[in-house]
Amino acid sequence: MKILVDADACPKAIKEILFRAADRAEIYIVFVANQIVPLNESTFISSIQVEQGADVADDKIVEECKAGDLIITADIPLAARVVAKNATALDPRGTLYDKSNIGSILSMRNFMDSLRSSGVETGGMSSFSHKECLKFANALDRFIINKCTH
Repeated sequence: MKILVDADACPKAIKEILFRAADRAEIYIVFVANQIVPLNESTFISSIQVEQGADVADDKIVEECKAGDLIITADIPLAARVVAKNATALDPRGTLYDKSNIGSILSMRNFMDSLRSSGVETGGMSSFSHKECLKFANALDRFIINKCTH
């Protein structure tokens, strides 16, 4: 199992949690972005820099992921693509996406997107908080523990 990170929009606090988890659990983490991502030095941490362009990093993540991998992303369409490959996605706010919930989450996202496209004000995401950071860390730990014990 490895962890792939959609690193272009990943909050710094989440990257720090991932850096610690890589060494602690000895899990390979690959940060994928279309820019250079500053990384901690570790044999378990690497990066892939892709060309600029819409969905280039997403396409690389889908290409690299395998069943059982964990993908860190806030991008729901990307989460749906990796779940279709039997991977799991984890939002930086701590929500796990898997086969049991990605269909309804993607449908809601598409519905809200269509509302925004037609001019309806739907509000945006709340600012990233310490509580969400803790929720992410707990979900990550549970995922790693479950993978390592099965």
